[in-house]
Amino acid sequence: MISKFLKYSFLPIFVILSSCKQPVKYSKPTIAIQTYFGDIIVELYPEKAPKTVAAFLSFVDSGYFKNTSFYRILTTDDESMNAFKTNLIQGGLWQTKLKLQQKIPGIPLETTRQTGIPHEAGVISLARGEEENSGNTEFFICLDDAPAYDDGGDASPDKKGYVTFGKVISGMKYVKQIHKQPEFETNFLPPIKIINIKRLN
Repeated sequence: MISKFLKYSFLPIFVILSSCKQPVKYSKPTIAIQTYFGDIIVELYPEKAPKTVAAFLSFVDSGYFKNTSFYRILTTDDESMNAFKTNLIQGGLWQTKLKLQQKIPGIPLETTRQTGIPHEAGVISLARGEEENSGNTEFFICLDDAPAYDDGGDASPDKKGYVTFGKVISGMKYVKQIHKQPEFETNFLPPIKIINIKRLN
């Protein structure tokens, strides 16, 4: 009776242990953009945009994105009749750590012609100014296809486009929820806090 009891008394423990979730293993560099809505999981492509991914991961490892924000939004309703239409959210250091952002060198432009990653729903891309190599810590996530942001498109003054360097693989529902938050003239009111961006591998 005792041995029989001992044999089956371990069964619930085994069931509990075996039902625990195993850590997810990612085949590519992967980051979590942590927000109060939930984590946006992004897979990065160093083989396609090596300079951009290396620089962006160095910013992540340095803790630059802690307590930053999504501050900009584009919707098809905000844009004029003649403009390209797109939906995206943009974030980074610009609003919360501007002095630091301005000190960081720009990353050499790796166009979509080089990366082979078009601006499609879920793609993460590096924002930049009018100068070709001015992008660094600011990024945006597309909610739909945005070919105007590709090399040759009209979204950038020089028509060289923006650098695509990864894609959301989990948490796109949070991107959509953020996109629905109050805004005025392409600015979130209030900005949406980015708690941090961390590596998952």
